[in-house]
Amino acid sequence: MDTAFVFGYGSLLQRGDGVPCRLAGHRRRWGVAMDNRRTLPGYKYFLDPGGARPEVFVAFLDVVAEAGSAVEGLAFPVAADVLAGLDARERNYRRVDVTAYVDAGLGGTVWAYQGLHEARERYAAGVRAGTAVASRAYLDGVRAGFAAFGLGFDTEPEVPVRDLTLVRVPERG
Repeated sequence: MDTAFVFGYGSLLQRGDGVPCRLAGHRRRWGVAMDNRRTLPGYKYFLDPGGARPEVFVAFLDVVAEAGSAVEGLAFPVAADVLAGLDARERNYRRVDVTAYVDAGLGGTVWAYQGLHEARERYAAGVRAGTAVASRAYLDGVRAGFAAFGLGFDTEPEVPVRDLTLVRVPERG
């Protein structure tokens, strides 16, 4: 099996390793959300500064196909077991082969995570209802990841940014 890479265009830049490159024919946007009212084993939810669980849709970055556009990011090598873990972590996304769109000859398959239809629908529903928000910690982490590699981050949220604390939900068992 050839070497695999993942193209990070958001929070995955915080990994701190990889090759800066561009994903042609795509645009980064806020467009995926999770429903903070639901508790899913092995996933997460968020609390507000007062410790309450707000009834919001928490937004995350996404990439969509768009001719003439390009997304700056970072391609990092991944072993098969790490890739399986990323698939589980990125449960609002599907992994797609973007090798032909990456401007770096990495010598292996390059994957990117694109939002699932239902995750994009949650974002749209939250925007319509006025309940879509971005986590300040997520946004700050993305900005820091870009800054660490001297990359420009140009995708500010179109929804309110809130101070939220991440809570990991254990797997059942």
